[in-house]
Amino acid sequence: MFNNSYKRLETSMNTPNQRANSLEEHWMPFTSNRDYKDNPRLMVKAEGVYYTDHNGNKLIDASSGLFCNPAGHSRKEIKEAVANQLEQLDYVQPFQQGFEGSFELARKISKHTPEDLNRIFFTICGSSAVETAIKTAIAYFKAKGEGHRSHIVGRERGYHGMNIGGISVGGMVANRKTFSNILMPNVHHLRHTHLPENVFVKGEPETGAYLAEDLERIAANIGPENIAACIVEPVAGSTGTLVPPKGYLKKLREICDKHGILLIFDEVITGWGRMGEPFASQAFNVTPDILTMAKAITNGVMPLGAVASREKIYDTILESSPTGAIEFFHGYTYSAIPVSMAAGLAMQNIIEKENLFERSKKMSPYFLDALFSLKDIDGIADIRGYGMMGGIDIKVDERPGKAGYSCFKKLFEAGLSLKATGDCLIVAPPFVCEEHHIDEIIEKLRTGITNYFKTK
Repeated sequence: MFNNSYKRLETSMNTPNQRANSLEEHWMPFTSNRDYKDNPRLMVKAEGVYYTDHNGNKLIDASSGLFCNPAGHSRKEIKEAVANQLEQLDYVQPFQQGFEGSFELARKISKHTPEDLNRIFFTICGSSAVETAIKTAIAYFKAKGEGHRSHIVGRERGYHGMNIGGISVGGMVANRKTFSNILMPNVHHLRHTHLPENVFVKGEPETGAYLAEDLERIAANIGPENIAACIVEPVAGSTGTLVPPKGYLKKLREICDKHGILLIFDEVITGWGRMGEPFASQAFNVTPDILTMAKAITNGVMPLGAVASREKIYDTILESSPTGAIEFFHGYTYSAIPVSMAAGLAMQNIIEKENLFERSKKMSPYFLDALFSLKDIDGIADIRGYGMMGGIDIKVDERPGKAGYSCFKKLFEAGLSLKATGDCLIVAPPFVCEEHHIDEIIEKLRTGITNYFKTK
């Protein structure tokens, strides 16, 4: 069944143990497996802001991998840190034992988190970070003697990973429909903020802050004293870069404060400079009580997630248990493993030495202006963006997702790698991009999108 492009794979790989004799056994995630395996897109190399596929074609990375690689690919500093760590200490159990690197990385992360969100719990990835954030909120109120606070409020079109808790509080319809019979109880959803009057808006839309009042409505309906937390992405990422209306996040914060509800920001995508500041909470000047992060924390090199909590949350949970007892019955086999800590520490050094947050902030106006230059293409329904992330909606064709996927393949042919979700193309370049890289991304976006509409 393999086409000629796949048969050439064996001559393009570097070592024998990389060669794939079959594509059948690997069940790929979030992929049209049958279509993909008829015409595979296999990457064999990444360096700087470029990939190379198994046919030798060079593609510019327009989505930082999966929002993971803001410092670019194949960073020598991170590779050496991981290799050196493996030489010294490959694994240590994270329960009742420790590794110095985890304490140092937590300290460095806390220098960037807002206000007193200085207690860092390490997880495996973004999905497990969200699960941890939800459990932290529940554990906090139980420790306070308010165990009746068991309801969680999420948002339509929100994406919080693929564990059951994340799907439950998330609002991605396909994910929820697929697993509707096993979702968490006591979960409610705010309306999303993608309003029809806010198309082709660069930055924060002027209208829509009133949508935060949905939290008041939900609180009035079930009793605010029963709500533990409200979780949102400051900018909804995987659904297509939905930028919050002006005043929206501030209003959520005010309502949470009024009713004693914890506010959780899922910054797995927006964290580590994507919005021009260390975290989106600083970009929008709204501080949550709990903040999740992952992806760019290691520049995508090693799996790692983390949850930053306010000191009072940590102190309350610890003080509710006697000395010598486990205070928080939660954790993972791979929490804070040495190689992930080494990658995270190396990334922290890169962030500091190369001033990545400032580079992101300075490049953002050029990037957004270039992105919005595509609005003249007939068939683009909307463009929006903030910081170093933007979304381009392609007009729906027959069924949701068909146009986005078809356009994605045309973009790949044009030499562009990016994230497509539904009928939206998400553009999130590495922060190490120069202006000519942005120009190349925009040129190839124009070529690929135009080619898609020509073949419809």
